[in-house]
Amino acid sequence: MQSSIKTWPASERPREKFTTLGGQALSDAELLAILFGTGTGGQDVLAWSRNLLSQSGGLAALLTMPGGDLQRLKGIGPARSIQLQVILELSKRYLASTLIRGEGFTRPQLVRDYLAAQLRHQPREVFAILLLDSQHRLIHFAELFLGTINAAPVYPREIVKLVMQHNAAAVIIAHNHPSGVAEPSIADQQVTARIKKALDVIDVSLLDHFVVGGEGTVSFAERGML
Repeated sequence: MQSSIKTWPASERPREKFTTLGGQALSDAELLAILFGTGTGGQDVLAWSRNLLSQSGGLAALLTMPGGDLQRLKGIGPARSIQLQVILELSKRYLASTLIRGEGFTRPQLVRDYLAAQLRHQPREVFAILLLDSQHRLIHFAELFLGTINAAPVYPREIVKLVMQHNAAAVIIAHNHPSGVAEPSIADQQVTARIKKALDVIDVSLLDHFVVGGEGTVSFAERGML
């Protein structure tokens, strides 16, 4: 029989812990337990949340899973699938609004988080661009080029065209490595040099190139590669 969390000591109940200690003190499973409220299959919501994370491969994998795949997980129906997809979409919008205000460039981890949320779950290579104004606030984000499992064709002239269309003063580029390894390749370095050269002609700064992998994100600027 499913036990009720209401019978647990207050210090062990996720909602009460959140109120007393704040969200940062809770595990991923405890946060999911608050989100969903009830368990399934005879399990209390916390035990079910732990099993859900185990089934999916962890929180990042769970939140970036397509809706159809989510509904194949035990206890996830259409409503809970939508709840999880909404979390990721709200996260993207929060990070985008932060970049639009310009705060992300005083807190570089936010730029990383935003790009990871946009690109990490992609099954094929995607090349994206952030167009910035003179105050380094986000004007526009676009996924420009799509590739196979390990390559995306990149055309500097298309980047220049988009920069001029939006009157951008600076640019950040990014792409993902579906293999999971974020280490820049020789081809990545060559493409970056070509794009930088094209942007120099129109006096637009290339601030960084991020490579997003399964376990992390590499910055060309931090590596001294720009």
